[in-house]
Amino acid sequence: MNTLNGKTALVTGASRGIGRAIARRLACDGAHVAVHYGSNARAAAETVGEIEAEGGHAFSLQADLGAAGDAEKLWTAFDTRVEGVDILVNNAGVLNDEPGIEHVTREQFERIFAVNTTSPFFVSQLALPRLRDGGRIVNISTMLTRGRAMPESVSYAMSKGALDVLTSMLAKQLAPRAITVNTVAPGVIDTEIHQGRIVGAAREWLSSLSAMGRVGVPEDVADAVAFLASDDSRWVTGHWMDASGGTLL
Repeated sequence: MNTLNGKTALVTGASRGIGRAIARRLACDGAHVAVHYGSNARAAAETVGEIEAEGGHAFSLQADLGAAGDAEKLWTAFDTRVEGVDILVNNAGVLNDEPGIEHVTREQFERIFAVNTTSPFFVSQLALPRLRDGGRIVNISTMLTRGRAMPESVSYAMSKGALDVLTSMLAKQLAPRAITVNTVAPGVIDTEIHQGRIVGAAREWLSSLSAMGRVGVPEDVADAVAFLASDDSRWVTGHWMDASGGTLL
């Protein structure tokens, strides 16, 4: 559709899953996309290759999010390739395997907040002098921060709840520059992170949670992000967009 021609986007965690789908969709719409990855260089190269095969433009960059100096490393690598950014998508995140709060270790808790909360905070902070007026920030959260409690995901939901607060605060601060900041909140999405879990009876049960009667796919989230990245969303900011297929209904 070429609605993002001339724009540059950075998508964190874009080597696989939801991030890959977002990167591909933004590139399809005309953006030059920086594909961030943490450790899987091959997967990132595959994402870039898919984008280029579809006629788009992309490059990969590496930074271990959640580690000291992660945001600085990310933006230093970005600056060597392009100047300025129009769209930042804070997508990278991790999950804990936690049957309940009593099983969460301090190490797990601190790690999930480092990646899901601290990292996007400082990535966004360092984006501000690079982000052009009229730009976009989209944070990928979860439906678990609103209305559906799942105790087995307590630290994950807490880390994403903090990200929701960042959305509203930044939306207020950056509005004078016509920069919008919004959240997309998926439900269960069939990606590698859930490999081996969304099968058989589990898939049937998870599908039943959605009003649409199915488990989500990465493109469901990517298309929502594409709207918020486009000029069509210029009057939408500070918004929490449910992209769970009606799981919260």
